[in-house]
Amino acid sequence: MFVVALILAFGLMEFAAWSAHKYLMHGFLWKIHEDHHKVTPRFFEKNDLFFLIFAIPSWLCIMLGFIYEVNFSIGFGFGIALYGIVYFLVHDVLIHRRFKWFDKTNNAYFRAIRKAHKIHHKNQEKEDGECFGMLIVPRKYFQS
Repeated sequence: MFVVALILAFGLMEFAAWSAHKYLMHGFLWKIHEDHHKVTPRFFEKNDLFFLIFAIPSWLCIMLGFIYEVNFSIGFGFGIALYGIVYFLVHDVLIHRRFKWFDKTNNAYFRAIRKAHKIHHKNQEKEDGECFGMLIVPRKYFQS
């Protein structure tokens, strides 16, 4: 049950992250997310606070799962955490290169992710954005 919950949570997180990005970050929480769309000299952004949206439920699922011995809850919490790690590696390391760990990658999927995210950041305003997801990339970004 642990593995099923982990895989389920990881898969659902792409849709949860897409929804949070589109409707919260580009909605009423834009003032926190806005600095992510502007070039700033700072290493940390107000936008970095959004990790709490998913870190807290992850921690609660894991902690309460261990307390009440519910493997599904533990797996679900670890699935959310695993997505968070992948999100960090893809978004902050691969796309925005806040850390120079994967500078030389030439993988078609990674290029498509970077292209889609570049389109998302092309619009620096709250409205009329596109490409809110992270790991599921529209087919058109694999062309060219």
